[in-house]
This record gives sequence, structure tokens and C-alpha cells, in this order.
Amino acid sequence: MFESTIPFGEPELMRASAYQQYLRELDDEAAKAGVSSRISSLSPSLRADLYRFEADGGTSEVLEVVAACVRHAKRVAIHLQCEERVVPLTVFPEERLVHCPMPLGQLLAKPLTELRVLHVEPAMLRPPGDEESALVGDEKLHFPLAPLLWELAMQGGRTELLPEIVGPAVYRVTPGLQLGSVPASNAVLASIYRLRSEGSTLSDIAEWPGMDRERAVRLLNALYLQAGLMVSRSHPDAINESWKRKPKGSV
Repeated sequence: MFESTIPFGEPELMRASAYQQYLRELDDEAAKAGVSSRISSLSPSLRADLYRFEADGGTSEVLEVVAACVRHAKRVAIHLQCEERVVPLTVFPEERLVHCPMPLGQLLAKPLTELRVLHVEPAMLRPPGDEESALVGDEKLHFPLAPLLWELAMQGGRTELLPEIVGPAVYRVTPGLQLGSVPASNAVLASIYRLRSEGSTLSDIAEWPGMDRERAVRLLNALYLQAGLMVSRSHPDAINESWKRKPKGSV
């Protein structure tokens, strides 16, 4: 029998096949793709989000799950299938940290489109500085959350806007956005600079130099997850965009 979460030190990563067998034994049924149905111990609001993602497409993309944890400010352990191994990723939204049993750069160098969520559960680990020091993971295995969010948005499997920012809208970068050292192409940096001074729709951004619709979507998701995006639904351009999207004959 395996532990559902490996809280101490730098564990040897479990094989994905062994972890899936463990889930089958606990669930007494075949493990399902996407977020495990055994999430009843999570908060009701977070649980509703995760079930919503399952209902929409049968699976949950990593970015959706991490974004939901950040939005609800819940400490969560996300068990990811990374190639043939399972990586237990613990997210600390309030502290803007993540615990990962491998160097974060090593994880982000993997094909992020192939990461798969196997299971989500409340975190057993505590963040650095917590009074229950026995539950605090190795200091060197804690990393800033921002680069993870950025890379999952820019390089991960999701190519549509997150639910919170989808729909007719005008987007603009918040004045105080600090991206630090996150990697960005010249086209992305130029787009961010432009969004500091003018609001634009998704369609507009997609037509800028070096951009297309997918790149624009990824950039807006990344900015949202950095708390760096303002979304206006009442802007005249957003209203015009809404009318453009209406099917013929609708009122």
C-alpha cells in the first residue's frame, strides 16, 4: 500500500502505473482520466470547479487545476503524471510557492502538453515557516509559483481562455505588473508593453506582430495568473465584440 501523499524530503518518484493501481484499489474501480472523483475532502467551491472541468470535457488540464487552486487560495497536492513517473506538486497560493520533489526547471523542461492530472487532494505539507516544522518539506524543494503558472499557460496543453476571462472583453495589463525573470519572446514582451497603454480585444491581440490567436490566448491566461490582467466587459469594444459573435437571426 502506498501513501497518498509523500510529505518528507526528496522522494523517489513513483511509477505512474503503480500509482494508478493504488487509486484503483482505493476507489474500487478503474481510475478515470483527469481529476480523480475522490475529491470530497476538498473545499466545496474548489470541488465544484474541478467537477465542472470534468463535466466540460471529461479530463482536467493541469493549468485549469492549478488556476482553480490559486483562485480559491487552497493548499493542494496535485499528483501529475510526468512521462512514466508521478510528481506530487504541492501548491501554496497565499505564499506564492510550490513544492516539487524535483528541481522546478527540470519539470518545466518536460513536454508540458503531456502532463496529466491523476489526483487532487488537500496538501499534507506545510509552507516554510509553519509552526509544524515536521510537515515542512526540504527548503531546496520550494520554488516561486509565478514561473510555474507562466510556463503552464505559455507552453501547456490549454489553448482556450480560462473560464474567468473568456467571452467578449477588452483586456489591459495592470500598472503594477512585475514579471521578473519569466521567459518571454520579443513579440510577447511587445504585446505586454502595448497592453500597458491600451485596452484590446482577443481578436486585436491575435493580429499584432508575432502573435496569432493561440499565442494571444496563452498570453492572456498567463497574465491573468500573474494577477496582471484587467478585464472590461462594459468597454465599447467589448460590446461590439459581443454583437459580432451573435449568430445571424438572434436578437
